[in-house]
Amino acid sequence: MAGRHGRHRAPLRDDLSVDYDGYADHCRWLVANGCDGVVPNGSLGEYQTLTPQERTKVIETAVAAVGGGNVMAGAGAYGAAESRRWAEQAGEAGCGSILLLPPNSYRADERAVVAHYREVARAGVPIVAYNNPYDTKVDLTPALLARLHEEGLIVAVKEFTGDVRRAYELAELAPGLDLLIGSDDVLLELAVAGAVGWIAGYPNALPASSTALYRAAVAGDLETALPLYRALHPLLRWDSKTDFVQAIKLSMDLAGRHGGPCRQPRQPLTDEQAAIVRAATEKALAEGLR
Repeated sequence: MAGRHGRHRAPLRDDLSVDYDGYADHCRWLVANGCDGVVPNGSLGEYQTLTPQERTKVIETAVAAVGGGNVMAGAGAYGAAESRRWAEQAGEAGCGSILLLPPNSYRADERAVVAHYREVARAGVPIVAYNNPYDTKVDLTPALLARLHEEGLIVAVKEFTGDVRRAYELAELAPGLDLLIGSDDVLLELAVAGAVGWIAGYPNALPASSTALYRAAVAGDLETALPLYRALHPLLRWDSKTDFVQAIKLSMDLAGRHGGPCRQPRQPLTDEQAAIVRAATEKALAEGLR
């Protein structure tokens, strides 16, 4: 699978209910501004705080807004049985693929990881593995990813470690496995290393500029990409911080898009954090980034 997707979140009203109409509008707006598709029910979508009914409706809303082939549904859950149910729901809704963490909240060994992906693969929906050892405490190493790919369980990986060296080892061990950029602040480095997609955070606030950066980076047009990357990096680096959801939502508000509040356990940014995000966002907007 090649191409670019925009990771994004379900907008919440002030009473913390999900604004599905606003969500559909946001999906269409992202695609209109250059994103190839959307990735609902991921960490930025606060999927852990959504009810099963909300998660289902989020997927159905995204599919209705931009077409199922352009939707990569998050299927993260505590265990393989639940993740398989979300994969089946995504398939029934018409999604083109799912984004799948290893076992969530359980420090799984390699045997458990392989069994997890085998079980979810039985749903028959193409799987993009999501490697985020910071949150899951499970590291999908290049060797383990190669094993999953060789068995036909995954078609791509969202790589979030920030370790660019892994891209080259992965290309050697599993040349047919697509590498997707997973953290915004190593976009250029992973694009140069051969990434073919970006599951992104900050395009939710600045999609046109983010799209231009990505397209230039994967084309090897550093003359265009590097100045954009430098200009956006004060914001992109928030994608790798604990408070990334709150930061991106604040930037959206400042850019004229509804970001809104977060559900607990996430708390609002501190005054100091908000000032940093606000200054970086206002500077980007003043420089014409959109």
